[in-house]
Amino acid sequence: MIAKTYGAALLGIDAATIDVEVNIVPGINFFLVGLPDTAVKESHQRIKASFTNNNLKFPGKEITVNLAPADMRKVGSFFDLPIAIGILAASGQVSADRLEETMFIGELSLDGELRPLKGILPIAIEAKRNKFRSLILPKENAQEACLVDGLQVLPAESLNDVVAHMNAERSLIPERKPLPLEFNPFKSLLDFKDVKGQFSIKRAFEIAAAGGHNLLLIGPPGSGKSMLAKRMPTILPPLSIADALETTKIHSVVGNVKAGQGLIRERPFRKPHHTISDVALVGGGSYPQPGEISLAHNGVLFLDELPEYKRTVLEVMRQPLEDRTVTISRAKFTVDYPANFMLVAAMNPCPCGYYNHPDRDCTCSHGTVQRYLNKVSGPLLDRIDLHVEVTPVDYEDLSSTADQEGSEQIRERVMRARDLQCRRFLDRNSLKDESQCMEDVPMENFNARVAANAEMESRHLRRYCQLDKASGDLIKNAMNKLGLSARAYDKILKVARTIADLDGSDDIQVKHVAEAIQYRSLDRGEW
Repeated sequence: MIAKTYGAALLGIDAATIDVEVNIVPGINFFLVGLPDTAVKESHQRIKASFTNNNLKFPGKEITVNLAPADMRKVGSFFDLPIAIGILAASGQVSADRLEETMFIGELSLDGELRPLKGILPIAIEAKRNKFRSLILPKENAQEACLVDGLQVLPAESLNDVVAHMNAERSLIPERKPLPLEFNPFKSLLDFKDVKGQFSIKRAFEIAAAGGHNLLLIGPPGSGKSMLAKRMPTILPPLSIADALETTKIHSVVGNVKAGQGLIRERPFRKPHHTISDVALVGGGSYPQPGEISLAHNGVLFLDELPEYKRTVLEVMRQPLEDRTVTISRAKFTVDYPANFMLVAAMNPCPCGYYNHPDRDCTCSHGTVQRYLNKVSGPLLDRIDLHVEVTPVDYEDLSSTADQEGSEQIRERVMRARDLQCRRFLDRNSLKDESQCMEDVPMENFNARVAANAEMESRHLRRYCQLDKASGDLIKNAMNKLGLSARAYDKILKVARTIADLDGSDDIQVKHVAEAIQYRSLDRGEW
């Protein structure tokens, strides 16, 4: 007899439906074909043991299992349950009435219990896309799968539960958990109230959060760089439902979604150590997995002690910072990972850490300082919008008992600025003459990928960042003096647009440009 069930395989952060075909004929062999990896091949022994321990009969015949499409590599233990149900259906122990409308996912233990798996959210999305009515999966993964509306999620604890359900002896109870309409701001134990003084640095953080800009902090040890960076997520707007789903999808693939957690509601904050490898940062491997920059998608990537990272690690970030996506290419396939994150980096001004310190002497020679700073390349600095010098906090600020402005107040201003940007980029009727800056882009796609000022492209700059003569002269003089690149010029315009949004101004004024220019003071031209 022959039977067909359905499972799924992960491809990057997406999934693909796999047809599991089981054929049973007289004989004594077991064949598993369709490019299975070692974990899939070992399913034979897990299935056989689970049958024995649950009073199910493993057919003593020749069994051929084909995982189609046959040219797609199958990785992991996702296929234990669909293969087991296929064998039971082909041998007449399970009814085949509902196999066509059901997708099965689960790893079997030797006693027949279903163990949780990673990557359930993209699999549930794939099940809905292919119009499966039900998804049967381990109980611990049910909350995550429920994030997909319109799909019946049936959690099971064991193989016996699934068999009883398919034979209409005992139905599995559907899991239901509707998505919230919106999120409340995340309540963190960290707060900008804890930061004494540093008003100019807090201002830079507010601008970065309001426009989604990358930020570099440079200052001596103990000046509060790490303390400030850890508080960046507390002033960012709450995740939208769409962003939360996309974030959860990425973390689901690498197994970061805890059993029963469901939707990730907090913006990610990733802090990899400076010994991280290229692959761990951007993603990849024999079976590609998302790296730290994709795990920071819709959140913050904090790189402390920036010059201590390997040069190759820093350079591989250049393309993701520009394109906000990562492409991993292999001989037979290509995988794209989203990487729309805010980069917050911190570094000392020199190896000893006290160059330009107001109270302590630097022991480094000029050449030593330059070699240290040159570890961070000019092209990478060009991609960081704000360069901020962090000075030590003096005693008066540290000992002050005055209340500091908290994250909630800063977030309110950030959200007002983001709201202005959202309405600006969704206003498709604002262009009177499409040919001026649309080029060959259809009107319905204009602004489609832009959510904050940092994401603006050239056509947006021409439309939304027009300068008067005084502002133009100011930025021209700054470029000549600091030796700024064309990319740095664009960054200044974007930051000035954000400062104007925080100011509630429709037009970019001279004061906005002047403030934006001061955040390029650590460019290579000044050193």
